[in-house]
Amino acid sequence: MIYRLLADLVVLVHLGFVALVLLGGILVLRRPRFALIHLPAAVWGAFIELAGWVCPLTPLEVRLRRLGGAAGYETSFVEQYLLPILYPAQLTRGMQIWLGSLVILVNVVIYGFVVWRYRANATTRS
Repeated sequence: MIYRLLADLVVLVHLGFVALVLLGGILVLRRPRFALIHLPAAVWGAFIELAGWVCPLTPLEVRLRRLGGAAGYETSFVEQYLLPILYPAQLTRGMQIWLGSLVILVNVVIYGFVVWRYRANATTRS
């Protein structure tokens, strides 16, 4: 039971990390120093997708599920609703490249706005 709970926790952390990678730049709009956390996460997330690698959280989650005897008929909320978001059954190499490109595009737009706003504020203060 504890292993399944730990596996669910890993999935939640993984989902949170995916959200951070994709949308963390929005937090940078309010707290520019958050870029120190977000930029490395975004680079890692895009790299994992573009390289076709597997995030280290995935094998950890799988191992915990196996240790917890995941061969059962009942699933948890996390397994039922969140796992398909992180691990779509139809995930192809082309989809991975598209997802990695989406991460880059979203973050370039957000950081472009951050830089534009910073420059606009700097010129009004001069």
